[in-house]
Amino acid sequence: MTKFVVTKSSPPVLVSPSEPTPAVTIRPTSTDKSRLGLSFTALLVFERHVHEPADTIRRALSRALVLYYPLAGRLAVAGDGSGDVLFSCTAEGVLFVAAAAASCTLEDVGFLRAPLVIPPADLAGRYGGEQCGMSDPLAMVQVTEFACGGFVVGVTWNHGVADTCGVAQFLRAVGELASGAPSPSVVPVRYDPSMPDIPLQLDAGVLRAGGGAVLKHVDFAYCDITIPWSFVNRVKAEFVSQHGGGRRRCSVFDVVTAAIWQCRTRAIRGRCSGGDAPVALFFAVNVRKLVGARDGYYGNCITRQVVVATADAVASGGIVDVVKLINDAKERVPEELLRSNQDADGGGHLVGAHRRLYVASWGGLGLDMVDFGGGGPARVIPNMEVTVMPSCFPCLPCSRMDGDGDGGVNVVAWCVTDEHVDVFRAELARLR
Repeated sequence: MTKFVVTKSSPPVLVSPSEPTPAVTIRPTSTDKSRLGLSFTALLVFERHVHEPADTIRRALSRALVLYYPLAGRLAVAGDGSGDVLFSCTAEGVLFVAAAAASCTLEDVGFLRAPLVIPPADLAGRYGGEQCGMSDPLAMVQVTEFACGGFVVGVTWNHGVADTCGVAQFLRAVGELASGAPSPSVVPVRYDPSMPDIPLQLDAGVLRAGGGAVLKHVDFAYCDITIPWSFVNRVKAEFVSQHGGGRRRCSVFDVVTAAIWQCRTRAIRGRCSGGDAPVALFFAVNVRKLVGARDGYYGNCITRQVVVATADAVASGGIVDVVKLINDAKERVPEELLRSNQDADGGGHLVGAHRRLYVASWGGLGLDMVDFGGGGPARVIPNMEVTVMPSCFPCLPCSRMDGDGDGGVNVVAWCVTDEHVDVFRAELARLR
């Protein structure tokens, strides 16, 4: 396999707001706190040329940080003796890197489809540890230019300061400024005192396996998956026929998540200690509308819903039945938001780490509308520096490429180890 080299065009720099910003502190919400220290990366692939993309984006980033100034700050410990961690708006800046892959085009690297010939670590910043440090930038941006004129924007951030929907809003603001707009179309809101606490599922970074050991990084296999539209549409029609009742709806997310969960459970069934062993699905839910968040709010505004079933029910049940488990859990979200924090293992079940699956859809978050002057991205890809829990990210935007047959829904997953990846892929290949 040919490997291509990414070189830094210049040393990393800190990009600060282009104008003075308030020197204040912001207290994280309970939802922010559960994600402090966890890093995440979005890779946005742009095939259309933009004049001097690195310089253009760097200048627009500096302007955008005037409104999104908390992103330019750092974490700090409250001075009241409570030990609470705060966002300190110091204007120190976002780390920015300009890079080049001068020996290849985006087509040469398959638009970053698997098998990856450029490691994601070469295209985005890394915190270099299991958690983001107190003195680390809250966000890092790398722009890598390719020989074809296309480029990749890699954005890595401390999940405590924003969820993916919030980062998409920020990147759209940078894009609008890069494209010549005098100001972003959305006025950002980082602190909303009227917003209620959101019931939390314990985050992957603090979930504990049996015996009380904190979960550590696991080298899960990287899987770039396409679930065929023919399968998705067939299952949706079957669900509506069996459970529609005139009002029940079935989403693409429901079907794709059910397929991944079923195929993965089949692949690891030998580790499930019998067919009646519980397996758990955690999925992220954007609850901005449900909790009345103000327009432009970009802090964490998600909860995690849990579905628990037996390994046999997921692996051997009909796909429509698995879809219904997920669909039922989605229906319960508004009611459960009114309750206190939910048990992380789904109502008292002890579910081992290898029998959990975390799912977060990236569809409908606005990443497909990021435009730095040459049009939207050709592809959007998640990446994680540390993977402590089997995870997958379905409904990735801008991912339909030539050569996919009838096309399908793109999913990137880290949910099985090399030991089970062949069986997992074989199960996925059976989806029709």
